[in-house]
Parts: sequence; structure tokens; C-alpha cells
Amino acid sequence: MLTAGSILLFLVVVLPVFLAGCCVKGRQRNIEGPRTNTTRLHYRAVEGEMFLMPCAHQKVAWAKIGADGEANGGFYFDCGREFRIEAAHSGNYTLPPGKTFLHLQVLAKEKLPCYKAEEGGVTLVAGQGGEIRCPAFACTLSTGVTWYKGDKRVSEQLRDSCETGGRLRLCTVRQHDTGRYFCDAHFEQEGAPWTFRSPVHVTAVPYKEVHSSPRITIPDDNAAEEVELGAPHTLRCQVYFLYDVDFPPRVQWYVNYGGGVTDTTALRNQSQQQERVTFIEVKVTRTAVIQEVTALHINHTYTCTATNSFGSSSVTVMLKRKIQEERPSLVGYPLAMLLLVGGMGVVLHVKWLELQLIYISRFRRGKVDAAEKEFDVFLSYVWTPPCEGAYLTRSSGSGDYPSSLEPFKSEGAIGDWTPPPEVLLPTVLEARWGYRLCLLERDTLPGGAYTNDVVGGIRRSQILICILSAEYLSNSNAVFVLESGIRVMLQSSTLQILLIHTSKTSTAFVELDSPPPSLVLRALKVLPSLDWSSGQSENASVKFWRSLRKALPKRRVHASRAHFGQNKF
Repeated sequence: MLTAGSILLFLVVVLPVFLAGCCVKGRQRNIEGPRTNTTRLHYRAVEGEMFLMPCAHQKVAWAKIGADGEANGGFYFDCGREFRIEAAHSGNYTLPPGKTFLHLQVLAKEKLPCYKAEEGGVTLVAGQGGEIRCPAFACTLSTGVTWYKGDKRVSEQLRDSCETGGRLRLCTVRQHDTGRYFCDAHFEQEGAPWTFRSPVHVTAVPYKEVHSSPRITIPDDNAAEEVELGAPHTLRCQVYFLYDVDFPPRVQWYVNYGGGVTDTTALRNQSQQQERVTFIEVKVTRTAVIQEVTALHINHTYTCTATNSFGSSSVTVMLKRKIQEERPSLVGYPLAMLLLVGGMGVVLHVKWLELQLIYISRFRRGKVDAAEKEFDVFLSYVWTPPCEGAYLTRSSGSGDYPSSLEPFKSEGAIGDWTPPPEVLLPTVLEARWGYRLCLLERDTLPGGAYTNDVVGGIRRSQILICILSAEYLSNSNAVFVLESGIRVMLQSSTLQILLIHTSKTSTAFVELDSPPPSLVLRALKVLPSLDWSSGQSENASVKFWRSLRKALPKRRVHASRAHFGQNKF
């Protein structure tokens, strides 16, 4: 006697298959034409389940056949690659070179009362035997079931198993048995072989008695968590459980009012996040959120409790108010930048002269042809009063240079007497090294304009050398020469200035009755200078002459052409 269920099964399963088979058969004849040696497969699957296209002997892509009979249906699936199947995937597929065809029929799960979806997942205990049922077995008059793990048959994986009555029996479950299996229920419809493929996810779990309580790693017991009043705060508890087949892990947050243990209430917890970290251990994380922290929350304590079949573990934390760091106001940054820029401007304004002289004398020496200058060196000095017992005396700026000093065997002492620099330097520079010197007492006409003679001589020289003795800065004419040289240097970078200090007292001009002009005082601090080596060691003397030679510009005349005559401007 036909029942309502039998009629529904016929209308939903058998009739669509019959009609589809006819359609497929006719369509395949149109596609194939006279071809021979072709393979035709018929597969059925459930919508929304995981599916795996079958593999022949090579891993290639299945291509869906379009309405024109060509492989342009818009779907391509690699055999051996899992995907979630949809109703739109129904249709005909082919494998290159076009001799293997597959007809795929996707059925809706709600129209299959025979399909046991709950059998799509199973948990097996490692070390024991296990059984996996095929969900599609009840929907077919199956002639047999073939089991696959991935794209390989279970029977080919060299393990102790058997397939009977639509079930896969594993004699001993192992850890690596975890994974997705596919069962192919085979049956015939209208003379065509069909395969109903359905997935089963298997989870292998350890068979081990739980012998310890859960292990809480976050937070630490009796820890203090910083919070901000008025802001939300999340309490986080992370626990490790030994895998328990019969007892699921439990984690819960509680609030202890007033910090006690008698007045306790469970907090509204978020859902547990569970992760399998090893075969025998599971990590569970659970949080509880305080939407807005108040002073009352700081007076309470909070406990995380984790429970398994062996026992419980717990940790308690407290809240403490976070100390707010005072941040500088943003208004202060522009003010600080303004003060910095203003301070730099003041420094540049005050030290502008010194910066100019440093830059010109050390970094920006103008390139000038020595032939354009009439003199190489403008030498400025003031005669130093002779010491008692000196062999030679000379009036300021007059008289012939003693011939007994020529030729010098070395730039230094002669016998027991060391000539002063204003005596020795002109001879060494002009007679020995061949530089053309400009000496005011020698190279200017008497009765001329002193100012014009000084400025003109400096402009016609490559370098101004001033011998700063103790008397130099107290002599107005000498100070005028130095001041004029500084002004010419600021106007044109082709002039260099070198100061030679004869003693430490040569710079003690602050004690003078009439100190030099401010321009000179500021320039003396930054202009290049050398220290006269009289009375010092031989090494110091050699170092002085080497430094002087290095500081001098390119000479204008050859050493063999020394000049002592009265040359006029």
C-alpha cells in the first residue's frame, strides 16, 4: 500500500532523476555526435554541502558546457579541490581532450527528507574503533558505497578498515584520521550509473582521562588592571583545557562586591572562543565587558573561574585608576617654535659679523689670479722696543735690514739673539720665499694721504698679515690698517687676513685706555691666527713656519727676484 511518504519520495527524488536522465541522455547525444570511447559520469550532491569533483587519472579542471555545446559555461573546478556546491553548479562538465563527461545534479536539502544531515559530522575516540555513516545512503537503492578521504580512496591508504552497509568501520582510530571524508553511494537510474556524493567531517579526539584542572594563563592572579573612569574596560580570561569528550570546557567571569567572596554575581560574558592547539589540549578565551567604569567598579574585585570534569581553577583581579599623564597643551608648540625662531633671529643678528667672517675666511675664498694683484702680502706691524743687550736696534719703520742676517740658515735664532717677527718675517717672506710685500714705510710716498695709501695697498694685496704685538692694538695707525682690511674683506672675498700673535698679552686689549673699535674686537675672535714661536722648542718653530707657508696665497714673483727698492703706488 502506498503511503504519503513513498509518493513524496517518488515525486521529489525518482521522477526528477528520471527526467534529468532522459534530458541528459538526449543532450549528450547532441554534444557527442558520432564520438566513441567516451566516459559519462552522473553525480548527485546536496546544495550547501562541501563537494569534490572526481579525479580521473590526471588532475585537471572540469569545465562546464554551455548551451552551444562548448566548454564555456562559466564554471571551472579542479578535481581534488573542495568547494561548497550551489544550485547554479548543476549541469554538464567535460575534461580535456573532451572524451570524459560528467552530469552534475544539485538537490535542495529541504526537499530530501531521506537525507540525514546530522550524520555529516562525527567524533571518534583515538585508540578505539569507530564507525562513519554515509548521509546519502538512505536516499538511494545503493548497490555499494565507496569512501574517500580527500581525493584518495580509504581502501588505498593502507589502513585497517572495512566498508559495509554504507558505513566505514575503522578498526583503530588515529590522530591523523581527523579530516573530511566523502562517501559515494552508487545506484542505477534508467540504465545509467549514478553516484550520490556526500561529505562527512571526522574529528579524532584523545581517549585520556582528565587528570588536572584547567590552566589559566591570562590574567595573573591578584593582578591590578588599569582603567579609565568613564571608559569601557574588557576583562579577558584565557584558559587551557585537556580535551574532555564528555565534559565541555566552561569559563565564567564573576564580580565580587566590596572585594569579598560571599556577595558574588556572574557578569554578562561574551561567547567562548575555542581553539584546538594540540591533539590533547584546547584553548578557551572568554571576555566580559564593563561598558562604563565608575568609582564603584574600582571597589570590587573580579574572578575568572574555569571548570572541567576534574575540578576548577580561578584567578582574581582588581581594578586601579590609570594615572593620567599631563600632556602639554598644543598651544605651547607654536609658541615654542616662535620663541625658537625669534631666538635664532636674535643670535644671527648679534653674531652676524662673526658668521660672515668665519664663512669668508674658511669656506668662501674667492678665486683670483695672482697676476691681478700688485702685491702678494700686505704686512702690518708695530716695532717692538729692543730688549736690553740686544745686538741690533732699529728705529720704527726706517733703516736698512742688517746684511749680517742674510742668508739665514733657518727661520729662527741667530747666535744668541732671536730677531723679533717684524724683523724676521719681511726677510723670510720676500728674500727667502719670493713673495712681493707691501710695507707702508717703504712702498708709500711721504706726505701722501695715509688713508688712501692703506686702503689702496690692502686692495692690491692677496693677504693682509698683522703682527699683533702688545703695542699693536694701542697704536691707532696699526688698528686702522686692521679695521680697513676687515672692511675690504667683507666687501670682497678675494682678500684674506691672517693674525700672528707674538705673546699672550697681545690680546689683552680690554685693559687699554682707548680700546679698538667694536668691529676689530669682534673680528679678532674669529679671524685665522698663528702664535709666534719665539723662545719655544724647535718643533714649535718648525710648526709655525709650516703653518704660515700653508696659509699664504699663491706667490706672484719668483724667489730669485727679491725687491728692496722704493716702489711707489
